[in-house]
Order: sequence, then C-alpha cells, then structure tokens
Amino acid sequence: MMEGSEGSRFEKDWEQPQAKTDGELLGVVIGVTKPGYITFEGKEPIGLGEYITITNGQRKSILGVVESCFIKSDALDEISNFEEALESKIVAEINKRDKSYKVNVKILGLQEMLKRSKSILPEIPPLPGTEVYRARKDDLRDIFDSEEESWIKIGTLLRNIDVNVRVNTNKMTTRHLGILAMTGMGKSNLVSVIAKSIAEIPGTMVIFDYHDEYRFLQGENINFVQAQINPRLLTSDKFGEVIEIRENADIQNTILLKAFDNDDLKKKIGDDFWEELEKNVNEIGFKEKRFSSSADRVIDKIKDARRRFDNILIPNAADPVSQIREGCINIINLIEFTEKQANVAIAFYLESILYQRKLSKGQRVNSNYQIKNQTLFHSPVIVVIEEAHVFMPKNESTDTKYIASKVAREGRKFGVGLIIVSQRPRTLDPNVLSQMGSLAIMKLVQQEDQSQIESSSESINGKIIEQLPSLNPGEALLVGQWVNLPSFIKIDEILERTMGKDPEPVNEWKNTKEKRSMSIEDSRTYIREEYIEEEYIE
Repeated sequence: MMEGSEGSRFEKDWEQPQAKTDGELLGVVIGVTKPGYITFEGKEPIGLGEYITITNGQRKSILGVVESCFIKSDALDEISNFEEALESKIVAEINKRDKSYKVNVKILGLQEMLKRSKSILPEIPPLPGTEVYRARKDDLRDIFDSEEESWIKIGTLLRNIDVNVRVNTNKMTTRHLGILAMTGMGKSNLVSVIAKSIAEIPGTMVIFDYHDEYRFLQGENINFVQAQINPRLLTSDKFGEVIEIRENADIQNTILLKAFDNDDLKKKIGDDFWEELEKNVNEIGFKEKRFSSSADRVIDKIKDARRRFDNILIPNAADPVSQIREGCINIINLIEFTEKQANVAIAFYLESILYQRKLSKGQRVNSNYQIKNQTLFHSPVIVVIEEAHVFMPKNESTDTKYIASKVAREGRKFGVGLIIVSQRPRTLDPNVLSQMGSLAIMKLVQQEDQSQIESSSESINGKIIEQLPSLNPGEALLVGQWVNLPSFIKIDEILERTMGKDPEPVNEWKNTKEKRSMSIEDSRTYIREEYIEEEYIE
C-alpha cells in the first residue's frame, strides 16, 4: 500500500497542468529539457524576445524568453532543382502538417520570485509535452515596470509594446553601463533618453560630446559647456600632447619641460602666459646652443597652437570643471578638439570629478593634474564617454583609459558612474568593458564585436549573441544589474533629436538649389527695381 501511495503521489506531482484560459497557447515542449533551456514545437513562428510561461514538475510557473526560432518544411527539404521546388511548394501548401516551428527558449526563473527581483531557476525542468503559453501582460508589468523611484523608463518590451521597461538608476551609477552598437542604431538616442530622465530627478550627469550630437537636448536642467583647456593647470607632458609635440621628440619635450615648469609662468594669464613661455624657450635655446634648432621648433609649435586653438587653449580660464553644475545634464562640447586634445581634456575632467568626489567623502587623494582643493560635487555623478574605442583602445595606453579604469574600479565607493558608448567593441579595451556591470547591446554584425562582448560579460551567451544582427534601429538587448531580467526592448525615441541621424543628401541638394535660385531671382529683381528708379529720377 505504501509503495502504491508513493507512486500515486509521484504521478500526481508530475501530471500535466490544466490548460490556462487566460493565456494564448503557443506550443508544446519537446526533446531534452534542462533547468535553463527548453525547446518547444510552436503552432506558428515566434519572434525573438517573446516571453512565455510554462510549469515544471512542481507545478510552479516559470518565465522564459525566446532566443531563436527555426522553420522547416519537410516537402521543401533537400530540394535538388527548380522544378522539384515548384512541385514541393504545392505539396507543402496542401499538407497542414508540413511546417515545423522549433523555438529555443532561455529559462529566466520562477515567475513569483522574478516579481521580487530574484532570479531563481527551477530545480526540476519542465517535462516534454508541457504546454507553452504566451506570458500575460500583467505578470510582465510586475517584473519590468517597477514603480520604485530609482527605476526610470527607457522603452517598452520588443514583443509587448504595452509593457514599459524601466532600469535601475542606482545600479547603472554604481556598477557602470556599456552601450554598444553599429553606427545609426540609436546609441546617442538611448543616452538622451537616460539623460532626460535623470534631469527630471534632478541628478548630475556629464556627457563628453565629441561629435556635437546632444545640442538638441531641451529642458530646465540642461547645461551646455564649451570645453576649454587652461594650459596653466596641465603638466608639461600633457601640454606637449595638446600642442602636438611628438612623444618621441625627446629634445623638444625636454626643452618644453624646462620652460614650462616655472613658477613665474604659472602666474601669467592671457597673452602674458604665451609670451613668457616663448621667452623661456628662447632662453634655453640661447644658453644651450645644441638645443637651438629644437628650441626653434618648439616655438613654432607654440605659435601654431595659439593660432589654431585660440578657442580651446585659454590661460586665463577658470578651472574648466567648475562650469559643471550639480543637478544638471552637462553637455561638454569637444567638437573643435583633436583626438589627442580630447583625450587630455576628458582625462582632466574625469580625474577631477573622481578627485572631488573623494574629497566629499573625506579621502586624501593625489592627482596628476593641478586641480584645486575644493569640493564641487556633493552628490553622485554619471559620466558618459562617447567614442569609447577611440579614447580607451585595446593594446594602447591613453590618459582617458587609465582614469576610466580607475573610475570603473573605485567609482562605486565614491559615487562616480561610468557609461561608455562604442560602435566598435572589438577595438575597445576588454578590461574596461568587463567592468561594465550592465550592457545595452543593439545591432552588431561583426563576429569580432560579438566575441568581444561575449567574453566580457557573464550575462551573454552564444545563442543570444547570434540574434544581434537581426535587431532593427532602436531595438536593444538589456542585460546586467540594471534590469531584473535580460530583455529585448524598443527604446523610446527623443522626438526633438536631430543630430546623429543619417543625412538626406538629395533633399539637402534640392533645398540648396532652391535657395540659390531664389537668391539669384532676388538679385535680378533688386537690379530691375534700381534701374526703374534711376530711369524715373532721370
């Protein structure tokens, strides 16, 4: 009797659940099942990112997401020629059992636990033959549309546009974020969506705008800053980079070091600074005849820098970082900067922000730059670095990469969040990328880019990576600590956004032609009127 009772209970525990009446039946589980993955035969094709629910042997509801779908026709399989394909097509259309829809699903966890932001995989996988249902919108809202104030809305679920997707701002700030995609897929739009939400809090954000893509942002808490470099605040080697003295020009760098490290020079502002610097270099060339020709070249570099970068190199400028305002989205325009100048400027700003956040925490700090001992930031700061692959390249040392790596390691303790944006993950430093606790990944087709991301993140697997080329502009995969679950989403669009979009050359050419024609016609009209007036006077 005991054995029979135990057997009855076992069968009861594993019996198939009753079909749900509040969800759409999508298919039936087939093949080998695992706690983390299943395959089901669908009654129709299922799109990437669709959420499904099933039950396991313990009759607990499980949530999963579709990673891929494969369609096969028995009649049209192994076709050898065109005529056979036409005949088989007719057979396939008649036979309702011809098509097979194999759908691969990643199990995300027990549904009730996911609603509490806990991802717990089932101990027992679903049985083959278990029915698969489309996830209910109310259940998805409980998971993705958090009502907590630290969560901000950035879009909707890709296959359920009625379900909002929110991300955890606290985790984004303390654990950092990487935004990765091909050109034109919506990276700057996502940054803009995040920025506008943070502006409403209001929080503090600094965006290094290398291509002038954020000047369209509107709102009360938007602060536009024209980046400047005060040469008096730099060390001689950084100043040498700014005026473009080659790193291997040892004699020129030595002359600049002797001329630049002068207490009297650091007190000079405006044109007096440049005149004093040139005087110091001339004196070195005069005293040491072997340096005279190199000193002349340094003078040429200084004069050329003054001429070309008069809007950037401002000796009488205040500390550039002091222009950043707390509680605002600060857009720092770097469009006039060369790559080396931008690298020095970003490193300067970034180190200063970290330095002053440490000061606010009462920490003793050292700096490679001459930064004033004052606290400008009393609350956390999020820093966005566009074109991260340029400023933090693989196998190359840069100032920005050094400081950004430091921020990635220490930022959590001092409230400095880092967002890196790149269209070429394959050339981005893997150590920096691996420290991004969250990722937003859009369309990527290069295998090297996909491999770099997969090797840098524990949240990404090969099956999901394979789906990235199928994403459309504005669609993204979110993974990491800023979301409860990996999710495919449609990002909200900033309507006033104009920069960053692909140009329309034909329309621009036509408009230019029309304006030119109107200008010529206006000129002719003006000449005729002048002639008539002169005739009348005569």
